Parts: sequence; structure tokens; C-alpha cells
Amino acid sequence: MKQLITALVLVLGLTQVAFAKEVAGVKIPDSIKAGSTDLALNGAGLREKWMFDVYVGGLYLGQKTSDANQVINADEPMAIKLHMLRDVSGEKMANATREGFENATNGNTGTIKGEIDSFLAVFGDEATENNVYDMVYVPGKGVEVYVNGKLANTIEGAEFKKALFGIWLSDKPAQESLRDDMLGS
Repeated sequence: MKQLITALVLVLGLTQVAFAKEVAGVKIPDSIKAGSTDLALNGAGLREKWMFDVYVGGLYLGQKTSDANQVINADEPMAIKLHMLRDVSGEKMANATREGFENATNGNTGTIKGEIDSFLAVFGDEATENNVYDMVYVPGKGVEVYVNGKLANTIEGAEFKKALFGIWLSDKPAQESLRDDMLGS
């Protein structure tokens, strides 16, 4: 009986270590992989729109920082995880994401239009509640986009990566409080 209790305590202890934070009822993993590189959770927060909780976003880096420009411009492994809290139509998700790209690039999306279109196709007709989108940047390879753990697309180019991460981290982010939370500020 003592061995069973000890084993149970160990399992529960390890389970708690696997999650660094909980936001809006979503347990955020404390680490993920970018290629062969382990990334640690830098910070996570909630995206709200018109008083609705839309998704929980987490930023994963090789080394913690609160410097948004450093993250945007770094050619290092990193990732953003989005956990949807509600259903969002593909059209609304595409429009919001296009607006994010426009804001992140000060309207200069012409050179990455094809990459943006390829990225938006991942959302399809609907971004469904509890879907998890991982956008993992691997230098020399590009941004690998996973939907519920399955590779859906890889989009090449550092310019695209900068614009993508800028959606959440630029001077005109999707939501300032989410940016601050992702940066651990």
C-alpha cells in the first residue's frame, strides 16, 4: 500500500510539473519542441474580443525575455501556441489574422502575400473550440504550423516569421494585455 501511495504522489507531482500555468481553464504546457530544441514557456495570456474569451496564447522561447523586438527579429527557434476557447468562422479568423499582419508590418504585406494566404488556409472553414494551433519557427526551415499536434503546413521565410510573431508582439499587437502576458511583463 505504501508503494502505491508513493507512486501516486510521484505521478501527481510529475503531472503538475508538466504544466507551467493555467489561463481561463486551459493548462499551458511548460515546454514544447522546435525541431530538436526544447523551448520554455515565456508567458501566456487570454485574447478577448467584445467581452468574449477567444483563445489562450502562449509564447515559447529558448531563453526568457520581455523584449518584443528581440523575439520578432531573432533567427532562433521559438513558438506560439493558441488554444481556441470558442468556435470562430474561418472568415472571421482570416480577417482578424490579415489585420494582424497589416498591423505588424505597417501595411507592408505585399512581399509575403503568398505566405500569408498559405498560412490562413490552415484555419479552413472554422477555428473550432479546443483546437490547438502551434506555430513553431525552425531557423532554415520556416514556420511549421500544427493543428492539434499534426503538421498542417510549413511556411518558409524569416520575413514571414517576423510578421507572424509581430501579430502578437509588435507595437500594434492583437491585444496589448496578451502581448504583455506572453512577454512575462
